[in-house]
Amino acid sequence: MAVQSVTPGAVREAVAARQVPALLLALLAAPIAAGANAPVLILPSTAGSLGVSTASVTWIVTAFAWAMAIGTPLFAGLLRLRGVRAALRVSSVFVVAGSALVALAPWLPALLVGRAAQALGGAGFVAVAMSLAAGSARRMGVITSGFGVLGAAGPLLGSLIGEAASWRVALLLSAVSLVAVPMVARYAKSAPAPGGSFDVRGAGAVVALATALVLIPQTGAALPVLFAALVAAGLLVLHVRRRPEGLVPAAVVRSPRFIGAALTALAVSTSYFTLLFALPRLIGDRAGWAPSSIGIGQMIALLAGSALSWGIAAASVRMSRRAVYGVFLVLGALAPLTAVYAARAPLLLVAATVAVFTATGSNAVLSVYAGKAAPAAQRPSAIGLFVLCYQLGGAFGPAIAAVLVLG
Repeated sequence: MAVQSVTPGAVREAVAARQVPALLLALLAAPIAAGANAPVLILPSTAGSLGVSTASVTWIVTAFAWAMAIGTPLFAGLLRLRGVRAALRVSSVFVVAGSALVALAPWLPALLVGRAAQALGGAGFVAVAMSLAAGSARRMGVITSGFGVLGAAGPLLGSLIGEAASWRVALLLSAVSLVAVPMVARYAKSAPAPGGSFDVRGAGAVVALATALVLIPQTGAALPVLFAALVAAGLLVLHVRRRPEGLVPAAVVRSPRFIGAALTALAVSTSYFTLLFALPRLIGDRAGWAPSSIGIGQMIALLAGSALSWGIAAASVRMSRRAVYGVFLVLGALAPLTAVYAARAPLLLVAATVAVFTATGSNAVLSVYAGKAAPAAQRPSAIGLFVLCYQLGGAFGPAIAAVLVLG
């Protein structure tokens, strides 16, 4: 596909999009974090209602994480080709259809499809919000801080809503994003579509590779899954060579700046999600805290880290890239080391605060670096691929925690 020119209408849309208030972008994107974590404390009641085991119903978390991971780069490609309004419309259809299926699904397979559809639509909202905030670490910081805050509150919100209404209502939290859609759409002026065709083969290769990577920790690195991941990676490399301007632009994946930002985000995200699932067991074993106290303490720690992360996003504009990477890498290493050796609950909660601060802050700042590593026309794709790498940490972390702590 040839490099596409930017039409005057697309320029008007981009100029208007930059005026979207950051809090409105956070309202569009952040509820997906609450929706992702809402099932944590209501899995037993969900399993009982559906007549399956709790272990089986945990697939609603895996399905959501998988769809979120693959959805962001796919919608970034749609956003690049068709613009903001088209991406908002398609995302809204997925969220509405998925939420309806979640509300009515009588069987677990139907519930899994509904949760995946919710996550795909939410991923589209995230792609739009982060694309509109691209270039501003402060605006990106507002969005990612919202992720952290609602992600931290998600389990408690899910539990409270589940007790007051039902687990089905609790699983509809991500639909709150629909409130922001009409307001965001007003800022996107009508503009001719940039044209071109959607890269179907590239999308298939990305989905196959992401699926295999998500399944690696879930299956204990089974050889067939590893082989599938290698095959998918090889096919994606070949496709990028044949279509360097496709869904996975060659200029992006060959950029050292993009690779550095994406791998750092993957590392700190994996560290954060590992601690998120491991710390409750560690605090209970080492300090003897009751589960209710652990839940409240962890939520406070995560909320504090999420709030502080906005500070590093704002300060990063006055820091060198080397200093920014130094902060994230040093703190990203200190958090798990503290968790390994700390014997007291307060220190373990400090580790949780540092972990979410590092993960959320890096998501805000490094996504800007990743976007700037690509040509202007390919920045939505760069941000989508960056978010894919970050979301993979959400799949790897719980599996690592299960092996090292929960098992």
